[in-house]
Amino acid sequence: MSTALYAPPTHGDLHIESDISTMKVAIAVSDWNPNVTHLMLNEAKQTLLHYGVQAGNIHIAHVPGSFELVYAAHAFIEGIPTDGAIDAVIVLGCVVRGGTPHFEYVCQGVTQGIAYLNSTAKYPTIFGVLTTDTMEQAEERANGKTGNKGAECAVDAIKMIDFVWRLK
Repeated sequence: MSTALYAPPTHGDLHIESDISTMKVAIAVSDWNPNVTHLMLNEAKQTLLHYGVQAGNIHIAHVPGSFELVYAAHAFIEGIPTDGAIDAVIVLGCVVRGGTPHFEYVCQGVTQGIAYLNSTAKYPTIFGVLTTDTMEQAEERANGKTGNKGAECAVDAIKMIDFVWRLK
């Protein structure tokens, strides 16, 4: 088990009423810019474990790029890779601005896709896609200097699962 780069808040800071140990979380991670996305994945997983999510309840899928995260999230929501055994999906990716319009197309597509899933699906999807101007900015958001987006998304997933469970 690796050492966490980002110190998550304490359990008391979450104000969670639900049994975290029974929460099931899927994580879809882009393998594009793995120096960033794999750090976020590690911190998301470590944060979930830190709060008590059981290791067997964390499901991880790797996809080639950020655009494919929408499909992976949808597949998890539909129960394709997990037989429906999830309570939330986290998507982790990193898109760095370049000299072409590709950045805008990818960012817009992923953002709209995840927003659509959040408004129509029965499970929340947590948006953990960094959209930065430089690789340096992305690395700062993944290596703990300014937090870790993966850890933040893990906390958000726990909070959203608790929210959904309390609605029922």
